[in-house]
Amino acid sequence: MLEFPDNFLLIDLCGEHDRHIAQLEDRLSVQVARRGNRLAIHGEPDSQTRAAEVLRALYQRLESGRGIEPADIDRELRMGRSLGDAGLQDGDQAELFGDRMGDRVEIKTRRKVVEPRTQTQRAYVRALYDHELAFGIGPAGTGKTYLAVAVGVSLFLGGHVDRIVLSRPAVEAGERLGFLPGDAKEKVDPYMQPLYDALHDFLPARQVQKMIEEKIIEIAPLAFMRGRTLSHAFVVLDEAQNATSMQMKMFLTRLGEGSRMVVTGDRTQIDLPRGVSSGLLEAERLLADIPRISFTRFTSADVVRHPLVAAIIEAYDADAAASSRREAGAAAAGG
Repeated sequence: MLEFPDNFLLIDLCGEHDRHIAQLEDRLSVQVARRGNRLAIHGEPDSQTRAAEVLRALYQRLESGRGIEPADIDRELRMGRSLGDAGLQDGDQAELFGDRMGDRVEIKTRRKVVEPRTQTQRAYVRALYDHELAFGIGPAGTGKTYLAVAVGVSLFLGGHVDRIVLSRPAVEAGERLGFLPGDAKEKVDPYMQPLYDALHDFLPARQVQKMIEEKIIEIAPLAFMRGRTLSHAFVVLDEAQNATSMQMKMFLTRLGEGSRMVVTGDRTQIDLPRGVSSGLLEAERLLADIPRISFTRFTSADVVRHPLVAAIIEAYDADAAASSRREAGAAAAGG
């Protein structure tokens, strides 16, 4: 039985129509009953203990003046027990992390505070702050690009960089952008939309538009990076699995003084023509042992979209692995 002294905070803890409690019950297979200012938890002993830990942590969050969203419950369920070890290590750039609740790493932006929701996300955020060049590799829905843009906005607001440059290979359109209506910007903007979406999560729309007009934020196809040196900037290359080897080398060598560069991609979603090798795979192979370059690898366990997304990714991965085994068996039999 858990007792909470503030009934108003308890209402927020339970959520509208007890939606927070329902989320907890579904994830941990427990039942939570409210009796006055107390919550009784029924279920397997381990699940009861875990639910109590999560509820206490969420109540402490409310006591500190923060609200609760479904993402906060998900983060506590994934990471709660390990947050005591989440503090900064020796050599970490503590001043770049912004405010922290307890030992949680937070990214402060103009519109919201972003907190990593898995252990891998937390390691990735640390890497973005601590390394001039960082790679985030893994499946869709793991927050690779979203967190990178959040860190870029945070560093800009803190005066650590002068501008933000976001890029993607427009590989889906190949070299045939001419058939699309509009000017060059209108032709490529559909491929850049996920980057715009992330920015609007962290900055007011008017500020985003003004910063784009003033070239403080630049969103452009990878081909537009050729011949430039990017200094005092936070630079993100998204969907990097669709960059060719030459494009990847070109992009990585744009890194200038005072800049930080992030490369994100998914090995399983390469859209390059058959026979064209992915620059992301080559960079991972060639640069893996360079100490000042960070590689963070995500798995389906780090998916923070709808729970079905993780299940879908796992199903496709399992099928791909089974196909590889069948092909290897057929090759062995043929030999």
